[in-house]
Amino acid sequence: MRIAIATDAWAPQVNGVVTTLTQTRDHLSRDGHEVLMVTNEGRRTFACPTYPEIRLTLFAGRRIARELDAFEPDCVHVATEGTIGLSVRRYCIERGIPFTTAYHTQLPEYVRARFPIPVRWTVALMRWFHKPAVRTMVPTMSMRRTLLERGFGDVVIWSRGVLTDVFTPEEPVEYEFDGPVWVYFGRVAVEKNIEAFLDLSVPGAKIVIGDGPDRERLQANYPDCHFLGYKFGRDLARHVAGADVFVFPSRTDTFGIVMLEAMACGVPVAAYPVTGPVDVVKPGVTGCLHDDLTVACSRALELNRRDCRQYAESRSWGRSTRQFVGNLAPRDPFPAGATVA
Repeated sequence: MRIAIATDAWAPQVNGVVTTLTQTRDHLSRDGHEVLMVTNEGRRTFACPTYPEIRLTLFAGRRIARELDAFEPDCVHVATEGTIGLSVRRYCIERGIPFTTAYHTQLPEYVRARFPIPVRWTVALMRWFHKPAVRTMVPTMSMRRTLLERGFGDVVIWSRGVLTDVFTPEEPVEYEFDGPVWVYFGRVAVEKNIEAFLDLSVPGAKIVIGDGPDRERLQANYPDCHFLGYKFGRDLARHVAGADVFVFPSRTDTFGIVMLEAMACGVPVAAYPVTGPVDVVKPGVTGCLHDDLTVACSRALELNRRDCRQYAESRSWGRSTRQFVGNLAPRDPFPAGATVA
């Protein structure tokens, strides 16, 4: 099939959405599909307010329409609710083309963390955006229940995977700290609730790997913590594998691929029992969930690292991509000459 995927989140951004879409594109291509990524590459953009790493596209609707007309996709998927997503959504509606969407990010909660805007207003906006889609894909059952309760239509599961050949327990970095090493890696932004990790009263050393709009402030406010900036690929994996516990303080993630990546490195997870962790962590085996993050940390420290690795090995991007394909809405599901059982 020819599959068009529209996204405002794309390289050089570093986040779970970009990871998911990159892996999905690559696996689709390996499976013989032709993929058009409709992104902000080569377009006029502006920085997203309060989050300059995210670039939003300006006045690209006509050019995007020409690109899609030329590609003639069998399926269209709108991955994000930004300006690219809006342009492709409008294109599909105007031409009567069925399309699917994805709910990668809890935008109402993220917006509320930055501005005094009621969550219900942004929920209404998200419901409007996703309503014309044939179906909306979410990564977990928890998110499916949340969207159904908020009045969304056909909501289906599209899970996530992990690169177990990159994220491995092999060749861990040997940190020269006394006591346990606690690590967080991911975006350094207000919605990630990183201060809940940095405020923990636990022995040993706290390490933050990653970057984002809040790094400078947090680094100044927590001089005893170690901020390493971005790490990638095997270098990132080695730094994660050298830790004792991965602390995931977010209360707003829809999934949290970084938790699978930590498990693949043999590192158990400590997190709150909220959307994301409740679907990803196997309590008492790959991590511990508790409303008191200190309790979750101390219990995670006792877990078997081999169990974490074994669990991660069962979560592949190939499986995730097959789910994605099964959720798509082809323009012509029964092409000429096809036999319907």
